[in-house]
Amino acid sequence: MKFLLILLLMPVSSVFSQQRTVAECTIYYDNVTTTAAEKATAEVIHKTVYIKGNNSRVNVSSPSYKISTIIDQSSGKVVVLRSFGNNKYMTVLTKTQWEEANKKFDGMKFVSLNDTKNILGYNCKNAQLLLKDSSVYNIYYTTAIIPSVKDFEYEFKEVPGFVLEYEATDNKGNKIHFLANKISFDPVLLSEFEIPTKGYRMINWK
Repeated sequence: MKFLLILLLMPVSSVFSQQRTVAECTIYYDNVTTTAAEKATAEVIHKTVYIKGNNSRVNVSSPSYKISTIIDQSSGKVVVLRSFGNNKYMTVLTKTQWEEANKKFDGMKFVSLNDTKNILGYNCKNAQLLLKDSSVYNIYYTTAIIPSVKDFEYEFKEVPGFVLEYEATDNKGNKIHFLANKISFDPVLLSEFEIPTKGYRMINWK
């Protein structure tokens, strides 16, 4: 009886030992170029995701621009910072406006695929996200870590895990491909989520 009880408990224990909700982390991504033509024309783009409790920040930067999206999920406030050389712009959105800005992802279909991949030591499952406008996201996600907030990448908020690689193809054939190259669980500085009070020109959404 004791041995049977251990066997019954093993699957449950395994699930909880392999999966955890992450409330503080930094994940670094690089854009991936696979063909000679892509390598010749693509800008070097870096992407960094910061998560701390209910706060998130996503930085996407290249030699010509930097875009940061800062979200306080507890209030729903979203601040988008854009820098192009010396020109800096700030847009503040409410939760409703953020949802409206991402309306193209409504009704998106999640299709599980059989492929798997190891990324940074995490077993990742393959899936496709099919948008109503015919855009496609091919993603690899791990269920071992679950972010404490999900709206920082609106297109992935229904994915049951953390997306560590994705290739997006829009309905015009344009592609972008990001792959995580480092995950840090060190404490994230609160200063990452501070909103600038000067130096930015306010631009209304729409």
